[in-house]
Amino acid sequence: MTTISGFTFIKNGLTLGYPIAESIRSIEALCDEIIINVGFEDQACTADDGTFAYLTSQFQGSQYIFLKSFWDPEIMSQGLILSQQTNIALDACTGDFCQYIQGDEAIHEDDIPLIQSGVEQLAEDDSLEGLIFQYRHFYGNTDILKETRNTYRREVRLIRNHRKIKSHLDAQGFKGNTGQKLKCLETSARVFHYGWARASHLMNKKVKAFSKLYHGQDFEEKTFAYKKIWGLKKFNEAHPKVMKKWIEENKNELDILALPLEFEWKNVGLAVSDLIESLTGYRLGEYKNFIKARDVK
Repeated sequence: MTTISGFTFIKNGLTLGYPIAESIRSIEALCDEIIINVGFEDQACTADDGTFAYLTSQFQGSQYIFLKSFWDPEIMSQGLILSQQTNIALDACTGDFCQYIQGDEAIHEDDIPLIQSGVEQLAEDDSLEGLIFQYRHFYGNTDILKETRNTYRREVRLIRNHRKIKSHLDAQGFKGNTGQKLKCLETSARVFHYGWARASHLMNKKVKAFSKLYHGQDFEEKTFAYKKIWGLKKFNEAHPKVMKKWIEENKNELDILALPLEFEWKNVGLAVSDLIESLTGYRLGEYKNFIKARDVK
């Protein structure tokens, strides 16, 4: 029987307004076990913002396996701490396949059968290493999508275990043990990404925290404020049911689409690229961590 391990990591999830509990619940029906790696400020793993206590109270039972990890400030640059923490959770997975979910992502309940079908097809072909998912990136509010070339439209979120596959760089995707791209099936299952859809004060905290992950602990980011940027459009699909309460509690009153567009010269190139994509389905210069074998049947 094929088994699936879910895995995720989080640090300061409460302080930064992550829907981490909702993320975990969105993959519960898919997974035999879920590895939850919680980050701490100190090597003894005693100092956090209450995220560990919150999650252990929410998720009890043998399906959930909790880890504690120290976030070493010495490797907090270029986002490398994110792949390190992802790999700590991945290394604890025992299933045949591993479903990754970040703390600001959720899987739609309607898409679970699509993922299960993809896993069945992976199990039948040993040369295949993962599943490619379709992304919905929200910006400012959960009724606004950001769709343009500078946001990734698809990424690997389920991988075959026991192949030395690892998360790399800032944990956007995965690569093989020698740095090779993974051979994957593409599914129409969606990942709903809420990382840029928090209330403004929480988004400001997140931007400042992540700037330190990429630029070092001494880096000070300027105050963040939402503005109308290129690539925004209304979202008309249904959200995952597990996100309902979080969405209601994290609405922004600001009507971003009513603001004047913030013009940048790079938008001209994005507009041309986006037009070509809308006409042909081809995205110019698209970065891919994977080699697509075919679509899930």
